[in-house]
Amino acid sequence: MIGSMLNPVNSTMISTALVPIGRAFGTGTAATVWLVAGLYLASAVAQPALGRIADRLGARRVYVAGLVVVGLAGLAGLFADSLGQLIAVRVLTGVGTSAAYPAAMAMIRNRAAGPGGSDGRTPGTTLGALTIAALGSAAVGPALGGLLTGLAGWRAVFAVNIPLAVAGLLMALAWLPADGPRNADRESLWTALDPPGVLLFTAALLPLMFFLTGLDRPDWPLLALGAVAAGALAVWERRARRPFIDLPMLAANRPLVRTYARYGASYLVIYCVLYGFTQWLEEERGYSAALTGVLMLPMCGVAALSSWAGARRGTVRGPLLAGTAAMIVGAAALAFTGPGTPVTVLVVIGIVFGLPNGLNSVGNQTALYAQAPAGQTGTAAGLFRTAQYVGAVASTSLIGLVYGERATTAGLHTAAVVLCGLGVLLLLATVGDRGLGGGRSRGRGAGAGR
Repeated sequence: MIGSMLNPVNSTMISTALVPIGRAFGTGTAATVWLVAGLYLASAVAQPALGRIADRLGARRVYVAGLVVVGLAGLAGLFADSLGQLIAVRVLTGVGTSAAYPAAMAMIRNRAAGPGGSDGRTPGTTLGALTIAALGSAAVGPALGGLLTGLAGWRAVFAVNIPLAVAGLLMALAWLPADGPRNADRESLWTALDPPGVLLFTAALLPLMFFLTGLDRPDWPLLALGAVAAGALAVWERRARRPFIDLPMLAANRPLVRTYARYGASYLVIYCVLYGFTQWLEEERGYSAALTGVLMLPMCGVAALSSWAGARRGTVRGPLLAGTAAMIVGAAALAFTGPGTPVTVLVVIGIVFGLPNGLNSVGNQTALYAQAPAGQTGTAAGLFRTAQYVGAVASTSLIGLVYGERATTAGLHTAAVVLCGLGVLLLLATVGDRGLGGGRSRGRGAGAGR
């Protein structure tokens, strides 16, 4: 739980520090948004890659190595003296924090399949704890970032990773089950990890992510470059002995692909609110970073409580429908928010958005666990997070499109209309998805495709 919270808390903690960082380096929203996008770009590539390594070389080894990188990145943040260096620190943070979630999912799956495990059933309590750690940290991120920035300056947002990484490292070494012996044969290691597949996946994904970050001036050659790399990836993976991306599995397992798409679309909306709403509160309403963080705290509590309730039920469709409906209501409310809106109403809007933050996340994670093939849980969980960060990068581009150099009420209203429309489409897609069972999920693996 400690390791798995590091990526989401770092993805949102920066939100209330963006304005102070921009002031420190004399830059605006269009430049500081790269502090957000940099972590997302790194995470989108690193999550499935490190999940693959965890599946092949051992989840505990990958988990521990990631925590070491996170601690080093936190230390580097204390000495960065330019925005470019801070962006590099965020990229390193994204790589380090990407190790924990896919490694944790792989260890949970291995434990459930072993003696005394859950007999094939989804371990709802364990997954719920993992979800609450991720959601709670993501939701509390703006408040924590605002508090740290207000008390010790924006560098504290980077430094806080040092004690968190040390605590996670000590507990991981003490408690997590040791990995089996590693195969030392060089050829088999190359085959198991499929480095060409990882590189081609990166070459296909990064142009798409960079394209999404610049939708105000679309760079169509980037999209073409990504398409060429994707074609090369498809050719290579069909011939690879142990492919990094199992394309035949994805083609047969359509419910898993829909879960990826649904998760990415959900986080496009969620992160637009986390970043767009907090920037509007600071720049249009004139609130401090600390006060903005406090106003976002109720969202944290609702996200954690709703994810706990959804995890206890162990179902998929119900939490997804309820969360998406709340998403639409919250987005519609933003369209009527302005400089004169009472603070209590702003808090209520945050509370409403806590529901999709919790329910959609736990519903999609439960679906992932049931649909991921045995032996590929780490890679599948990594791709799950890649879908999240594709949506997150798209959200930063949307924020840049509607705000420009400064957050405005008109820009907030434009974003609200877009998010409301996306929520309606997501609700219709969820209602029509026959791959989402109404009962409790079981770990079906690759046989889930239909």
